[in-house]
Amino acid sequence: MIWRLAPQGKRGVELQAFLTLGVMVVAAALWISERLPMDVVAMLVLASLLILGLVTPTEALSGFSSEATITVAAMFVLSSALARSGALRAMGDQLSRIRQTWLFTLTVMICLGAMSAFINNTAALAVFLPVVLAVAARNHFSASKILIPMSYAAQMGGVCTLIGTSTNLLVNSIAQEHGLPGFGLFEFAPLGLITMAAGLLYVGLLGPLWLPDRRATELTEAYGLNKYIAELRVMPGSPLIGQSVTEAKLADRYGVFILELLRGDTKIWSPRAQSLQIGDILLARGDWDQLSMLKDRARLQLEPEFQLKDSRFRGQPLRLVEAMITPGSRLTGQNLAAVEFETRHTMTVMAIHRRGEVLRDKLRDVTLNVGDLLLLLSPERELAALRNNQNLVVLNERENGKVSVRIAISALSVMAGVVGIASAGWLPIVAAAILGCIALVLLGVLKPEEVYDSIDWHVIMLLAGVLPLGVAMQNSGAASMIAEQTLAIFGHMGPLAMLAVIYLLTAILTEFMSNNGAAVLMSPLAIATAQAMDSNPSAFLVAVIFAASTSFATPVGYQTNTMVYNAGGYRFTDFIRFGTPLVLLFWGVAVWFIPRFWPL
Repeated sequence: MIWRLAPQGKRGVELQAFLTLGVMVVAAALWISERLPMDVVAMLVLASLLILGLVTPTEALSGFSSEATITVAAMFVLSSALARSGALRAMGDQLSRIRQTWLFTLTVMICLGAMSAFINNTAALAVFLPVVLAVAARNHFSASKILIPMSYAAQMGGVCTLIGTSTNLLVNSIAQEHGLPGFGLFEFAPLGLITMAAGLLYVGLLGPLWLPDRRATELTEAYGLNKYIAELRVMPGSPLIGQSVTEAKLADRYGVFILELLRGDTKIWSPRAQSLQIGDILLARGDWDQLSMLKDRARLQLEPEFQLKDSRFRGQPLRLVEAMITPGSRLTGQNLAAVEFETRHTMTVMAIHRRGEVLRDKLRDVTLNVGDLLLLLSPERELAALRNNQNLVVLNERENGKVSVRIAISALSVMAGVVGIASAGWLPIVAAAILGCIALVLLGVLKPEEVYDSIDWHVIMLLAGVLPLGVAMQNSGAASMIAEQTLAIFGHMGPLAMLAVIYLLTAILTEFMSNNGAAVLMSPLAIATAQAMDSNPSAFLVAVIFAASTSFATPVGYQTNTMVYNAGGYRFTDFIRFGTPLVLLFWGVAVWFIPRFWPL
């Protein structure tokens, strides 16, 4: 039997449906191509829908006042409070006592999964990354055996509650806009725990065999600093004698930067005003051609036995620091010159690691992306400010300061209060979350300006921009049109088969585009399909939620994957090889159990 939708009627309505589909296709193409930031694409979608008359001005702006958008913003604040308070870091420090790789990996996955059920996935992962990398280096673990499982665990935990990810809240909002009851705070927990158990079993059995074994190396070696950093000795007759580094204009003339001056037993970091003397040794950074040109023209001698090691920077006024561009970072899409990074932070960017490639040339002009690793030469006095910078995660220089017990307990108590009040039904989730944010400020956990800095405005603008697309798909009949064609092909196989199709389509989409984008495209289709088959729309929406929020097969499908991509030294194929079977496993488990909890 084939289910068919009622005809649309007027030709004008059909035109609106095709226009909506056109906007949807263009948006999906832009999200997949990554030519524009996701939030910019979302705003273009909003503007296009409004200009084409597919939504009213009120509908176009409804995303900004949506319960989902406001709740997500509030959850960003709550997650940031837990991270800033040190409560999560203290938990991570306890894990460092575990000496077995498999037990450490399993414990980290369970802890991350539990935390990700209530706080932002990327925030939880960002807290654990420096801890895990430090433990891996100290205990001689392979970080590449641990980081992908960490990313997967954060996603698995995120689908266990309504507030676990922004995608869950987004789909819940779309459901309510369609007149459906929505979901409870812990309604996903049974299915989430089952899929997480399957994921833990998969990683535990196959992770040691299939995940790459790439041991951590020194930063100087990993970034190939020896290839473009050298020691040059000032020889008699050099035109640099008597000139300061600033007066010599070595950076302007040769593109060479002097990092250190060694005069006898005295080291002078970042020398500028010192007049050069015979016998001075300069630690210089530049391309080999530039260094060679400077050596010849300035009558300098290359120190042939020089080998740069990480140990050179330990215990020194300048530290070699590796920092990651975080999701939501204001540095994303900017270059170092535009944000005056080196001037503001009085530190030098030595290199940028991106997707297996080390960038060394014209670093000030490189457009930064999420997950980029910056190798910084930073004054020790700047490290505290660097750790508190919400745009970066410092990976190799951990904070050793004590955690404020009062602040940590306050942050944990507020989060527990928000969850408890919402789960008991005393207040809606959005109201409880807003009150929680206010409590954090009153208790001194966060300052008002830190509240605003905690919010990932890229995600907020994305949600606000894509929600009207769901409205347009419903109003124009575009969702019904797609559902009709899908039913014509698969409808004779029954509701369970259609549930499997919806899940698989969503899973494929989310591997190549924003999970929120995939959810907003598939949710109206899922509802229309379920209603056409006289099935339970909630079951189909759960399939969309789980498929959109668990991206395992590519490093670009989910932000946590992007974060561990460079940090773990992975290749794109590592995710495909290890993640694709897990996607299929989740597909099978979800399709089998969803009808048990949400009867079709």
